[in-house]
Amino acid sequence: MDRNSITGLVLIFVIIAGSFYLMKPSDEEIKRERQLQDSLARAKAGIENVKADATAKEATPVVLDSALLNSPFGPATVGEEKILTLENEHIRASISTKGGRVKSVELKDEKTYDGQPLMLFDGDHNKFGLFFSAAGKNIITNDLFFSTEGHDVQVAGQDSASITFRLTYAPDTYIDYIYSIRGGDHNLGFTIVTKGLQDVVAPTESQLVLNWEASLLQKEKDMKSERQRSTLYYALADGEVDHLSTAEDDEEEVKGKVEWISFKQHFFSNVLVSEQGFNGGKVNVYTSTDDRIVKLFSANLHLDFSRQEINTYPMHFFFGPNQYKVLKAHGYGLEKQIDMGWGPMKWINRFITIPVFNFLDSFNWSYGLVILILTIMLKLVLSPLTYRSYVSMAKMRVLKPEMDQIKEKVGQDNAALLQQEYLKLYKQAGVNPLGGCIPLLLQMPFTIAFFFFFPNLFELRGESFLWVKDLSTYDSPITFAPLPLIGMDHISLMCILMTVATLLSTWYNNTISGAANAQMKYIGYFMPLIFLFVLNSFPAGLNYYYFLSTIFTFGQQVVIRNMINDDKILAIIEANKKKPESQKKKSKFQQRMEDYMRQQQAQGKGKK
Repeated sequence: MDRNSITGLVLIFVIIAGSFYLMKPSDEEIKRERQLQDSLARAKAGIENVKADATAKEATPVVLDSALLNSPFGPATVGEEKILTLENEHIRASISTKGGRVKSVELKDEKTYDGQPLMLFDGDHNKFGLFFSAAGKNIITNDLFFSTEGHDVQVAGQDSASITFRLTYAPDTYIDYIYSIRGGDHNLGFTIVTKGLQDVVAPTESQLVLNWEASLLQKEKDMKSERQRSTLYYALADGEVDHLSTAEDDEEEVKGKVEWISFKQHFFSNVLVSEQGFNGGKVNVYTSTDDRIVKLFSANLHLDFSRQEINTYPMHFFFGPNQYKVLKAHGYGLEKQIDMGWGPMKWINRFITIPVFNFLDSFNWSYGLVILILTIMLKLVLSPLTYRSYVSMAKMRVLKPEMDQIKEKVGQDNAALLQQEYLKLYKQAGVNPLGGCIPLLLQMPFTIAFFFFFPNLFELRGESFLWVKDLSTYDSPITFAPLPLIGMDHISLMCILMTVATLLSTWYNNTISGAANAQMKYIGYFMPLIFLFVLNSFPAGLNYYYFLSTIFTFGQQVVIRNMINDDKILAIIEANKKKPESQKKKSKFQQRMEDYMRQQQAQGKGKK
């Protein structure tokens, strides 16, 4: 790399670093913006003021407003909260008589990153209930007290049980929330039954609004990563699954039938499935400034209301892990929540990587060994492409002395003529200069597919390997105060190993490649260093895979290098040069380049 190139790279780095520093907002600006965004989020999502609730509970005595008691559902405005639990082998759901809603859900099989019980959501600031108008009043069932004659339920195996919570308007006019649970799954059945409300709900309303809001707490070590992979998903009746933004606050008015709605975190989901479908609605997701809250979720979904004695709305909740096989077994396309990439990467992961991984996982090996075997299998399948790429590189290496002679003869100033002479040489030798790139490009979708696969692989959560305590997040044997500008506060040893292996492979490729110029060689060293900072906070399982992949690729290259004899390749090239032009097979690249060069020559003559 000459002095000008080095100076250019240094200036680019200085400009980028300087722009980050100069454009970085002050601490006061950040604080003000956080306060503003948090206020907006809480206002839009309708999160209640917890302090106000606490004060209201402590206020004694309770003064009853007779006008309030005589309003629709007036007696239900006061009462004493009672909590009942429905429990099976996997979940423990606490149902409150206030609002008749699920107040908290614990996944019994899981723990948070710091070993605490894993609560999907918990607290009074979460909401669930119906909105409608009656007798000129807005009714919000989340704030009303239901009655129940049920008791705590625990089931297992083939057992099942249910509890009914009733919001009474009159003896024969009421709203029932029926919760049911059976053993062995992550579902909580939920059915809404309205009886006699045809003359209670305002005659102008043809729909009830089901409001669901939740503040989901941190469960993983890396809050930044958890927020980046948490958002609201929904499925339309035609099976299409869409989601709100993961990078910023977002809201959307969903049209048409909605089959399910999901408040999805990185590794866990809270899903509400409607057997009849919701008739559209408005959905929101916001990021909180509270360091404990990952995101705030809100959904206002429409339920068709018929003017008949009884209306029934069968639904169920899914409270469980974002484990591909668990979601797929549940049905409804819930597995589409897991981001497996786009285009060919998505199909590679769904139809190749996941089945192979599940097969290896069935042997109950450590996940470090599973990833190792998965890497070996992939490299064996792709080895023909690797071989073809290396043979093409060997041909270019053999031609390098002749290419150097052409460069010395033509000079570097006339790039068009130099390229034309190179093409003549490629044609005579029967060499495709892109022959080494095409096999590598064909392998790229597999390489990128794992970039989506491992960060979203639930099986790695909490699994240790060597010094790594959790393969689903970064390993951090070395920590320190955040560095200015980049904010880096740790060093991942697995990422370091991956970077060193990549640099070693780059050095080896440069030593055996005769076509790479000085600038390309330096760029080859520069890119792994960039990825060192990019992948430092990515899951250790991903960096472990890239480390193994690089090592095996390097090993394949060494073996192939010893198998290939440069003298034999040179002899084949010389024999090809002696063939008549009619017997030489042109590659598409060569034909296109010849056509291009003829066009350039014709344009040059035209100008003269």
